[in-house]
Amino acid sequence: MKQNLSIKAISIVAVLLICIYGIIGIPKSKDELIANWNKNIKLGLDLRGGSHLVLQVQVQDAFKAEADLTIDRLKEELRKSSVNYQALDRNEPTTLATADTIQINIKGIPTENTSAFRTMIADRFTSWNLSPTSSADYKMTMKPTEALKLRSDTLTSSMATIEKRINGLGLAEATVQQRGRSESESEILVQMPGVDDPARVKAILQTAALLEIVEVKDGPFPDQQQALAKNGGVLPLGTKLAKKPAAAGEPGEQWWLVTRTPVITGRDLRNARPGRDEMNKWETSFTLGQDGARRFGRYTEANIGNKLAVVLDNQIRSVATIQSKIEDSGRISGQSSEQESSDLALVLRAGSLPAGIIYLEERTVGPSLGSDSIHQGLLAGVVGVIAVVFFMLLYYKKSGINATLALVLNAIILIAMLSYFDAVLTLPGIAGIILTIGMAVDSNVLIFERIREELRGGKAVGAAISAGFGKAWLTIVDTHVTTVVSCAFLFLFGTGPVKGFAVTLVIGLLANVFTAVFVSRVIFDWELSRDPQMEHLSI
Repeated sequence: MKQNLSIKAISIVAVLLICIYGIIGIPKSKDELIANWNKNIKLGLDLRGGSHLVLQVQVQDAFKAEADLTIDRLKEELRKSSVNYQALDRNEPTTLATADTIQINIKGIPTENTSAFRTMIADRFTSWNLSPTSSADYKMTMKPTEALKLRSDTLTSSMATIEKRINGLGLAEATVQQRGRSESESEILVQMPGVDDPARVKAILQTAALLEIVEVKDGPFPDQQQALAKNGGVLPLGTKLAKKPAAAGEPGEQWWLVTRTPVITGRDLRNARPGRDEMNKWETSFTLGQDGARRFGRYTEANIGNKLAVVLDNQIRSVATIQSKIEDSGRISGQSSEQESSDLALVLRAGSLPAGIIYLEERTVGPSLGSDSIHQGLLAGVVGVIAVVFFMLLYYKKSGINATLALVLNAIILIAMLSYFDAVLTLPGIAGIILTIGMAVDSNVLIFERIREELRGGKAVGAAISAGFGKAWLTIVDTHVTTVVSCAFLFLFGTGPVKGFAVTLVIGLLANVFTAVFVSRVIFDWELSRDPQMEHLSI
């Protein structure tokens, strides 16, 4: 009996030490203790202060990009299949609601090629539905299931890219999550504790970082009108005008006529980093992946003497003449500072956003408001604990000490788990901790009342304790399981603060099962081991 009790006591002490280590580590001084506490216990936006942003992903951009890629593939497949056509274009969805209406128009398919054309579309473009609009003209519309998948993938990819960019700034405690219950809303919530000036973060997030290296057809022109006038008012097929902002030493902005289809894009990048050029000016160099390097090498080898433009977010950063074959590297010049060069390298490494974003909401929570929340939350918790301890000691006498020790250990385990899981403590989380205190006391009350009933029935102290814990166990499990199920629904369907409340409460409930049932029983058994013939229990 004593050996078994010693093993249980050692287990409790081990759990306690592991929890304390998770909270404060092994501090060598008071300053280190405070530093470890601040490092391990991460505070949320509502407690620490910071910035709150709500972004909306313009998924119609992703639909247009997908249609453009499909058109490029379609041109290649038509050429391989020797199917002639007169024109290929698409419509222009401009809102979230109309994104699904993306449509590719194919005009001028000869009658003798109709069968081959239909077969090719059915075999190689399975994401699209083909329907005729006339004897020689057709339209392709995206299948509903594929449209839903593209919406979902665009939102997921945008969240991942935004999270990479934020983490690249060192804001590891920031949270990025979907806002709303469906992809059709396409809203993302970004919370950045400790960031009271989000201007730089907003600039980095809003940069689409869509890098394209395109062939230059003509230019430069001082304005769009002159470029159009040279081409009879209509741009050649497959080209567009791109602006190059004025740089130092240049008289003004320039316009260049470039191809719509890029030679390579940001998707082909393997890495990007800041650096300086031969004139000691800041630039961002990049390296290409194997496939991109191979395609770029073939193109530059065949086009020596022609011009290429580096286009970032639809603006030309630089124009250069191809002097020789280029394979796996390039650079973007014109950065004004190290920070600008580093930020550009960051967004290029994180990848380009699959669609543009707009800001729907922006809030800044001051640290003083967070301090007030912490103070009031802790005050509520301390007052609640003191009231509970006073009641337990008054009503259950010495057994109330047992409940108090279990309550303290419960709180330590809960805080340690938040530290080990890198969870962020929010104001709803504090509410969950306070509710956990109530649940913990409730379990002890169930056990103590059962023990009292057994003692009134004439059982010995040892038998009454054993029966009290045994009969209360099923009730405790039942109440805890129902609460955990409720928390699961809160976590699945709730927003960030509600999820924080649910997670904190579940951890507290699991800790409560350990402290109220196991730890409390060990304390009672320890008292019995000191006096095996105990006739009266202070309860």
